[in-house]
Amino acid sequence: MRMIFALVLVLGVGLAGLAVYLAQGQISQFQGQRDQLLAAQAAAPQLTDLVVVARPLKYGERFTQADLEVIKVQKGKVPDGVFHVISADRGSKIEKVAAFLTGETRPRAALRSYEKNEPLLAKKVTEPGVDAGIMTNLAPNMRAFTIQVDVASGVSGFLRPGDSVDVYWSGQVNRTPVTKLIQSNLKLIAIDQSADADRSSETQIARTVTAEVTPEQVAALTLAQSTGRLTLSLVGMQNTAEIGAIEIDRNALLGIQEEQVIEVEAPKVCTIKTRKGAELVETQIPCTN
Repeated sequence: MRMIFALVLVLGVGLAGLAVYLAQGQISQFQGQRDQLLAAQAAAPQLTDLVVVARPLKYGERFTQADLEVIKVQKGKVPDGVFHVISADRGSKIEKVAAFLTGETRPRAALRSYEKNEPLLAKKVTEPGVDAGIMTNLAPNMRAFTIQVDVASGVSGFLRPGDSVDVYWSGQVNRTPVTKLIQSNLKLIAIDQSADADRSSETQIARTVTAEVTPEQVAALTLAQSTGRLTLSLVGMQNTAEIGAIEIDRNALLGIQEEQVIEVEAPKVCTIKTRKGAELVETQIPCTN
């Protein structure tokens, strides 16, 4: 009997030791997995809220809060001018990053086309209650000026709102044909009557373009357009060079050098007239002054 009790006791102690050993191994495994999870969480990038459109939008199309939603994206990897909340109270700390203010029911309008889940940009939408158009594209204190163009002067239909152009004037100066750069890097805000930067008619030849200019440039371009012919030159996106004064006339273009004519003053001749009977005689005499 005592032998059986001893065997049971030894077996129980062995099983208990085995259980403790297995438990310690399992706990160590759980602790390792926990440490790996904490390390992965610490190394994972931080996320931030980003307002995106919940449906495709076309240029000029109106949208409300119901057309937006918030997603999570990696912090620090978002473009400038995005919204982080759909609505916020007026005067709150997050007012500037809200697409709408609380209670705002007026829709905003898209200044470019959007695809579903594309981030909403402040520069690419109007203020609430404002429709898309030229007025919304004008910077403060700037003016809109329309220039007449054709297939030759309008860069063959490749111009779009948002492009930059140089303006050249061609006309007569002292009866000599001259072409001169009069304005550089003018921003276009409309082609014909459209301010849509995503217009599909890429090859359509524009008849007019509207540029963003200062009041002084309005006066200069008005005079230039009435006294000569304007030609536009599309500025590349990677352009960084500063352009100085550019002017070329016919002689400079063809390498013609004008001959200088030196006028030689004829010698002064002094005469005296005398009458001999009915005949008037003119006699040359030395000049005294």
